[in-house]
Amino acid sequence: WEFNGSSYQPSAFLMMGIPGLEALHHWISIPFCALYFIALLGNCMILVIIKKTRSLHKPMYYLLSMLAVTDLGLALCTLPTTLGIFWFNIRRIAFDACLTQMSFIHMLSLIESSVLLAMAFDRFIAISYPLRYQSILTKTTVIKIGLAIILRSVLSCLPVPFLLKRFTYCKKNELSHSFCFHPDIMKLACADIKVNLFYGMIILVSTVGMDFFFIVLSYILIIKTVISLATKNECLKTLNTCVFHICAVLIFFIPMIGLSMIYRFGKNIPPLVHTLVAYTYLIIPPALNPIIYSIKSSHIRGAFLRALRRKS
Repeated sequence: WEFNGSSYQPSAFLMMGIPGLEALHHWISIPFCALYFIALLGNCMILVIIKKTRSLHKPMYYLLSMLAVTDLGLALCTLPTTLGIFWFNIRRIAFDACLTQMSFIHMLSLIESSVLLAMAFDRFIAISYPLRYQSILTKTTVIKIGLAIILRSVLSCLPVPFLLKRFTYCKKNELSHSFCFHPDIMKLACADIKVNLFYGMIILVSTVGMDFFFIVLSYILIIKTVISLATKNECLKTLNTCVFHICAVLIFFIPMIGLSMIYRFGKNIPPLVHTLVAYTYLIIPPALNPIIYSIKSSHIRGAFLRALRRKS
């Protein structure tokens, strides 16, 4: 398209499914439905099990509850628009609704990043200072951590929709995904977007970047503590408690960092790759996290099996 001098604030944006595969959207919706179903059912199951099992009322499982709530939020944010495109080809989303969805996606992403950091801190305290674990991570402390995480995420993302609303937009109003994303909306503006670029980079580095750095630092300290243990079996048993958290960190941070790099430096990357990375970032972690924790945590698995026996 060519800019002809006219600009405006659109009443709506047009969302995109999977480029080049529009004719197969009905078939593609099947694995997406399965992932959303697993995400919703799995995270709800974890929340119910933790609530009803008193032996799981511990800091580690409180943090896991926060992660499950965040994953539920991420799944519910993208589900209506994604399945709306795949099932009914509903591409239109109102401008304000798009900004609202974008705000929730970014806030929940920052919350998930922070919760994963808090879980790494929990593992570090449990392994390095086991005798002081209960006194350091009390229920009150966990609540304060949760409130601080929410406050940081809300304050970080609050200016973004206002920064976007001040722009005028060219007549091209087609987004790259089936959901609203800040860099995707920003590139449609007919204005200088340096402030948004700078603010987005600062927020990304000061939140997700710092969280990832401190997670890595936590595991360096954990490994240092584990190496000092007497036997190989003790080392393996201790590290085994961290495996599920490491998996959750990798499936969240790798696609998120990859998507950020693509937006900033991947101008020549095919749109299909761009789209698949975005879906991996927003849909895969909410679906896989409950599976990882259910398989790896014997406490959750045992509580789930006991609940099934009681129903039987």
